[in-house]
Amino acid sequence: MNKNFITDKLEDLNLVSKYLAELSKTYNHFCFYGEMGAGKTTLINLICKNLGVTEHTSSPTYSIINEYIAESDLKINHFDLFRIKDEFELLDIGIEEILDSAIICFIEWPEKVLRFLSNEYVEINIETKNEKREINISIIS
Repeated sequence: MNKNFITDKLEDLNLVSKYLAELSKTYNHFCFYGEMGAGKTTLINLICKNLGVTEHTSSPTYSIINEYIAESDLKINHFDLFRIKDEFELLDIGIEEILDSAIICFIEWPEKVLRFLSNEYVEINIETKNEKREINISIIS
């Protein structure tokens, strides 16, 4: 299954975030690809808002992982793996246990964690072209 969106303003991203929030009822691993500044964190923040997170959400660039609690005590982990150098760092943060749990995981720079994903996951590719973003969403199994 593939779904494509073309956005040129923040309001358009809200449609994408609602679609991904709906997918989180079925899938719990979301892998976000895109260049630095493509809008990965912005999109994740909107998804969290659509899932009922009321606290401030931000990029976990330095903390590697942020945890949020949404409506109905739904747990969400937001990973930014840009600074991760090797698998040992992932193992140190307990990546296997986290991914094996039922927690929703939004993962930026997911190429570093793919070998730990054993189930289906949602792949989100964000490509910037001029002032527009092309967002391609695929289910990987």
